[in-house]
Amino acid sequence: MKQLSFALSASIAAALVGTPSLLLAQPTAATNALAGINTSESARITKVVSNSNLATLAKTHLAFVPKAASGTPMADTDNLRHLQLVLKPSVTRQAAMEAFIAAQHNPKSASFHQWLTPAQFGDAFGVVDSDIAAITAWLTAQGFTVNSVYPNKTQIDFSGTVGQVNHAFHTQEGIYAVGGAKHRANASDISVPSALKDVVAGVMGLNDFHPNALHKKSQVAQWDASKKGFVLQNASAKTAANSKGDAISYGGGVRGLAPNDLATMYDVKPLRANGVTGTGVTIAVVEDDVMNAADWTNFTQVFNLAQYGGTFSQINPQATNGSNCVAPFGFGEDDPETLLDAEWSTAIAPGANIEVAVCADADLSGNPVTDNFFGGVFVAASNLINGDSRPDIISASYGYGEYFTDAASKLAIDQMWAQADAEGISVFVSAGDSGSNPSFNGSVINNEYGNTAVDANALATSPHVTAVGGTDTADILDGTTSQYFAPVPSVVGGSALSYVPEIPWNASCGNGVAAKALGFSGAPALCARDLAFDPDGMYFTSEAGSGGPSSVDAKPSWQSQVFNAAKDSSRDVPDVALFAGSYGGHTWVITCSFFRPCSTNFATQVELSGGTSLASPMFAGIQALMDQGLAARGVAKDQGNAAPTLYALAANEYGAATGSTPSSLATCSADNGATGTANCVFHNVTRGSISTQCESLPLDPIPNCFHYGWVLGNGASVGLTTSDAAPTSYGVSNKAYGAQPGWSFASGLGSVDARNLLIAWRAFAAASAASVSSGAK
Repeated sequence: MKQLSFALSASIAAALVGTPSLLLAQPTAATNALAGINTSESARITKVVSNSNLATLAKTHLAFVPKAASGTPMADTDNLRHLQLVLKPSVTRQAAMEAFIAAQHNPKSASFHQWLTPAQFGDAFGVVDSDIAAITAWLTAQGFTVNSVYPNKTQIDFSGTVGQVNHAFHTQEGIYAVGGAKHRANASDISVPSALKDVVAGVMGLNDFHPNALHKKSQVAQWDASKKGFVLQNASAKTAANSKGDAISYGGGVRGLAPNDLATMYDVKPLRANGVTGTGVTIAVVEDDVMNAADWTNFTQVFNLAQYGGTFSQINPQATNGSNCVAPFGFGEDDPETLLDAEWSTAIAPGANIEVAVCADADLSGNPVTDNFFGGVFVAASNLINGDSRPDIISASYGYGEYFTDAASKLAIDQMWAQADAEGISVFVSAGDSGSNPSFNGSVINNEYGNTAVDANALATSPHVTAVGGTDTADILDGTTSQYFAPVPSVVGGSALSYVPEIPWNASCGNGVAAKALGFSGAPALCARDLAFDPDGMYFTSEAGSGGPSSVDAKPSWQSQVFNAAKDSSRDVPDVALFAGSYGGHTWVITCSFFRPCSTNFATQVELSGGTSLASPMFAGIQALMDQGLAARGVAKDQGNAAPTLYALAANEYGAATGSTPSSLATCSADNGATGTANCVFHNVTRGSISTQCESLPLDPIPNCFHYGWVLGNGASVGLTTSDAAPTSYGVSNKAYGAQPGWSFASGLGSVDARNLLIAWRAFAAASAASVSSGAK
């Protein structure tokens, strides 16, 4: 394979022709770029808005709610704050928006890299003013308070009472017992006056199923020099069933990775040595709770990152005519999600400006500040994207499956991310932490909600974001730790010697790599052994990086161009993956918290964490390095969605969807380690899976779950997740999902070598610029 100082070969250029790409900025103003696109249209609300002539809006309630225990109607006087009326642009404008965003990523277009403002986006692709006026007049007539109309002209923020919602939208808000918890939801699809049906998609906030923070529960640990590792202070008693202690040998200590470890693994350190640290780039992590700012300072000082000049701020983003963002009521404590996101985006890009963009879900008394589906996280992201001061990059580490997301909420999420892309913002979203269904973080995939074992994160399936999955280092199970890690960490904590081979993160007995390391024939045999030790299922888990096909969004053209792309019509996730956790709970990352600040040589307790909530902000940090490194060569700093370029570069390395595959497909396998993959942009994760345990109640089998045993206590069926709805066997062809050469649901394109990625991206830019200047077709 050629060294990466190359100019792109003819094969690369051919692979990238016509692909949405992120290259040299043109001087034309965005307004002029839009001037060539006709997005004008007449009002679509042309009839009298009458409450006696109604139309039902499909899929505006959660289908499983009617199956729950009978709901208790809410009092008419209960308040619902900051609901979002989600507006539906016309088919013509929606198509024009997608075409324009594609042109923004096409260096041959006059619209290339001509990023829009929120107002420009709304005027071109939102709902026309006269229709918005008719809708706001109707809302006011129903007694609602219209708080604001977003600049994107696809959201109206309004508030009212339950009684007003029930009357205006012809539904019933109630409290339902779902999955052992009480939830608020509307009992049926909503209805609106027929005159509004083509413009109103639904209401975001009629149910309170909120997303999960996608991180592992933090563990308190103390360094023990005699064990050459950390000892968990709050770990439960180890058993063969839950710790898999027989699969690993680490003398009772666990590994806490420091920033230098991940910087070494993903080849960030050479970029730092050349001044590429993310300087001048702003990364916003969107949150619903706060952290203590001093913790970030402590993190940068202890790990020698302060020298690079990065900054930290905690903001409550307000948009022009957006929803009110209320600061959470903190008392000096840290939200573990916020802490992980802020510190580990800095760990990769220590020169970047980190913004913790946080909006509260509830006030000090526990009353909801907003009742939209994704709470403060949605408000923080939407207000950033619709604000006057927008970041270059956003990382969102929250999620819930599409099954739990009504149609209006999903549309609002997708429109928000499309707007971010049109504004040049690169968005990274965690794929999830529970294997083939991201809705069960910290628990076991089950069918208590009428769910299946296969779903995808509603926040991550937009074609305008880059979805980030999770990997594990393979050295423990392979017995190669001494090859990749020094026996004792350096003064700033790093012990990684090079890139470390990776497998998909999978903490369950579905981990086939672990099964073979233990001498079993495969995952079912390991699971059967664990069930014998743990007949009550106390230590069952679905903890793993997530992946799967969207049931809503279609596959973008750029995702089809790489070897082994799924042969479906769905937007598939993840796109890439980085370290997130380990089998057996052996490897974590270190965070510095308010109650457990870090100290030199780990003299005091630290907190250890992980999850795809780690992987997403780390990739946001890698993108910050790309932005600075590209800008240094005259390329526009803001890149918009990174995924189209990542897939274009991967198609060169892994091969296209059709035709012969290059030798680099085998060369770039993660199993080849540091020496084999030294010249690769991607580390292709090719063994292991994210197939995990799943449970179903007696006589009510959960789809996509291969049964292998019964739980002693309640007679529930336990199995492993599959891609078959009604599996009769389990293996390579149907496990949900296995790694493979090229792209996979288990780890997307794999992880990246940051240095090689920047070199390849620069070459990509140069080749495309040369193609444009020569008039090549």
